[in-house]
Amino acid sequence: MTVLDEPTTIGAARRWSMLGASTLAQAASAVAAHGPAFLIPALREDGLSLARAGVVAAAPTLGVMLTLVLWGVVTDRRGERVVLITGLGLTAFFSLAASLVGGVVLLGVALFLAGAAAASANAASGRVVVGWFPPRRRGLAMGVRQMAQPVGVGVAAISMAVLADAHGIGAALLVPTVAAAVAAVVVAVVVIDPPRPPAVEGGAPNPYRADGFLARIHGVSVLLVVPQFVVWTFSLVWLVEERGWSPAAAGTLVAVAQLIAAFGRIAAGQLSDLVGSRMLPLRWVAVAASATMALLGLAAGLDLSVAVPLLVVATVLTVADNGLAFTAVAERAGPFWSGRALGLQNTAQFLTSALVPPLGGLLVTHAGYAATFALAAALPAVAVALVPVRAEHELS
Repeated sequence: MTVLDEPTTIGAARRWSMLGASTLAQAASAVAAHGPAFLIPALREDGLSLARAGVVAAAPTLGVMLTLVLWGVVTDRRGERVVLITGLGLTAFFSLAASLVGGVVLLGVALFLAGAAAASANAASGRVVVGWFPPRRRGLAMGVRQMAQPVGVGVAAISMAVLADAHGIGAALLVPTVAAAVAAVVVAVVVIDPPRPPAVEGGAPNPYRADGFLARIHGVSVLLVVPQFVVWTFSLVWLVEERGWSPAAAGTLVAVAQLIAAFGRIAAGQLSDLVGSRMLPLRWVAVAASATMALLGLAAGLDLSVAVPLLVVATVLTVADNGLAFTAVAERAGPFWSGRALGLQNTAQFLTSALVPPLGGLLVTHAGYAATFALAAALPAVAVALVPVRAEHELS
């Protein structure tokens, strides 16, 4: 059986339960990787400068970025279930260690190791979905799984910031500890490795050598992640500084926009199933994201009231591509290369997104928010031509 055949060895209920377990695993990974950012106020109260607190908060993200491809290789060779259980177990262990250690250096090291372990979920949980869902349901299923990141970040924002303020950093770090431990148990109970075709003598052929399809998707994703993180990084501060909103009101709007964006990923995946293509919807998303960011820049520059609704629309559209690209990469790479391919996909996005806040901050400082929003529209416009629509294979 190949990855594109209809999975018939399990029932629909078990398939959807594995989707739930994979989504939970990815959400727990997001809590561990992004949750420490919400500890910055508590770290500041402990006497750290903003720069040092930022380094500590960024430690798990650095761990994720440096180990994505490695976890992908292990997934290709050992299977999804063992990678998820091992990685989530280590995430819980190192998160617990971070809650107990003393000193900033040891805290940073423990958070780095927790992030490195949490990276296991990025490739392995996606492969479970691709392996067990048939092509005509895979886009919807991956859209559900892709909700995990904003949901995980939301859970961390609500819980870790409150616990850190009330009971300290150690108590807050029990959130990723518990999340990862629970996810590991659920995976152990529910997840089965999807079937694979027999191993190819001499190893499966490298899909990157066959054509430029995967490389072009990686390029498209890099271009589209820039406006996504421009909006994520600067929307709240723009609302407060330029529009005169209170931080509470601005934070509420951003949270609502993120929730809508999470469901937007499901809608994009379902659309790809209905039209029988991942690349056509990906191109449509790139066109819409470019147009919306340009309109947002114009409305912000003219101080129009429509700028705020456009910000919400931009938040939704700039993340809608993630599930489409992720699914297409896994489908084209195949069961023996998708772990590495998904690792490369995520690594490229992490590297790019890490550059957006400092470079975007410089641009905002010298040119303003409106110009920054408008210039971000240029990258998805370039991505439109790069989307490999004609090189896509049929889903079935």
